[in-house]
Amino acid sequence: MLIINELTHEFDGRTLFKDVNLVFNDGNCYGIIGANGAGKSTLLKIISGRREATKGEITMGKNERMSVLEQDHFKYDNYTVMETVIMGNPRLYRVMKEKDELYMKPDFSEADGERAAELEGEFAELDGWEAENEVSRLLNGLGVAKELHYGGMANLKGRDKVKVLLAKALFGKPSIILLDEPTNDLDIDAIEWLEEWIIDFPGTVLVVSHDRHFLNTVCTYTVDIDYGKIKMYAGNYDFWYESSQLMNQLIKNQNKKKEEKIKQLEEFIRRFSANKSKSKQATSRKKILDNIQLEEMPASSRRYPFVQFVQDREVGKDVLEVSNLTKTIDGVKVLDNVSFIVKRLDKIALVGDNEAGQTALFKILNGETEPDSGSFKWGVSTSRSYFPKDNGEFFNDSPYNMVEWLAQYSKDQTESFLRGFLGRMLFSGDEVYKKVKVLSGGEKVRCMLARMMLKEANVIMLDQPTNHLDLESITAVNNGLADFKGTAIFASHDHQFIQSVANRIIEINADGSITDRPMTFEEYIDWKHNR
Repeated sequence: MLIINELTHEFDGRTLFKDVNLVFNDGNCYGIIGANGAGKSTLLKIISGRREATKGEITMGKNERMSVLEQDHFKYDNYTVMETVIMGNPRLYRVMKEKDELYMKPDFSEADGERAAELEGEFAELDGWEAENEVSRLLNGLGVAKELHYGGMANLKGRDKVKVLLAKALFGKPSIILLDEPTNDLDIDAIEWLEEWIIDFPGTVLVVSHDRHFLNTVCTYTVDIDYGKIKMYAGNYDFWYESSQLMNQLIKNQNKKKEEKIKQLEEFIRRFSANKSKSKQATSRKKILDNIQLEEMPASSRRYPFVQFVQDREVGKDVLEVSNLTKTIDGVKVLDNVSFIVKRLDKIALVGDNEAGQTALFKILNGETEPDSGSFKWGVSTSRSYFPKDNGEFFNDSPYNMVEWLAQYSKDQTESFLRGFLGRMLFSGDEVYKKVKVLSGGEKVRCMLARMMLKEANVIMLDQPTNHLDLESITAVNNGLADFKGTAIFASHDHQFIQSVANRIIEINADGSITDRPMTFEEYIDWKHNR
């Protein structure tokens, strides 16, 4: 159990949240949501003791242990993988190290023997004899190859380091686990394994994530940081979202009725207050008017950009034919004899761990790079727009502010139009005069989406469009792409995004070959498991 009592935190003169009282119970997973900057990660840092709150206290049950998913991928480069995971239980690791040091002493004394006996008892109490087996089970579940389990952390690739740090957070039967974006860089199988692990976990889990499918699968409660408050709701993310939308509508409807009543009362007062025969009645109604207060709609920190892809014209029957494309990058064949035909109503998701192959395919189709062999042909009626995974070349050396930058891609050069379009993407006031080279990752993505929308292409290609976006922006892009009437090819790791948009899945395999199936993402996952 975890208890938060009267928690308040201020940062840079702003109150992130105030007088928070929450209880987190065993057997539940709590999804922490809120707009970027609302304080999600800050709350986890305060709970874990890595940041001090302005006011309030946090308590756990007696003898409970908290574990945290760390973000520094290089912190343990001087250790082995096995050691790193076992450090997830600091007490067990200390016992192991002291025990090993004692047994290695050349002048092992009687006092050393007594201490060793104490340590052996504590080691057994902490299930030390099962530690390496538990580490292997966790690493195997997350997809870390067995031959890496006793190797050095410094030798691991980035994705495997992420998995090891996640295994460290899960190791040793902690009571409370704090996970900040645990699905980042995880493949589909690892995410599914983690979902099952959390569902079966008997303790308490607090998780911050932009992965809506993950939140919906594992969370029993949703903790919403908004309006400077933190409130807990029963149910997963989708349940919270539907409930919050319904509640906002109910409040608006109530306000509308009250506003109508106020107008009636004001009209009555205006007409009859000077009339002696009606003066008492008018006074009575004025008292009613004074007692009616509109329900204040708090200024939510949540803002949804408006993402809508419109075609300049409908695409014809022939969209794209890809024939025997092969591409090698840095000695690795990322595409190998790839062939497929894109049809008019296709919305194709490129999936799998071969991100280099996905990006190479996009760059070839966009004319940015040449294949080693093979060819492709676009239909004569196609107009195309491309969202690259790395957008640095559009911003890093640009001297323009946002209005000037967007004008490069717009037929309408009037500032009012450009400002209005930027407003759709949540840029307002003097903010639109900010230099684009200093924009955050999420702001750059929204600018790139605006650029795509202005082009009004009938074929759009997007390479990891949800990177750097918050849940609100991801939802907006998701809805915009789902509603698009043209043809789309996109790469993403977001389960819900793929499931709600794609009608065809192409997996670019590790060897550069492809698996092409006309089905939804979840149908594809089932097909892979059962084939």
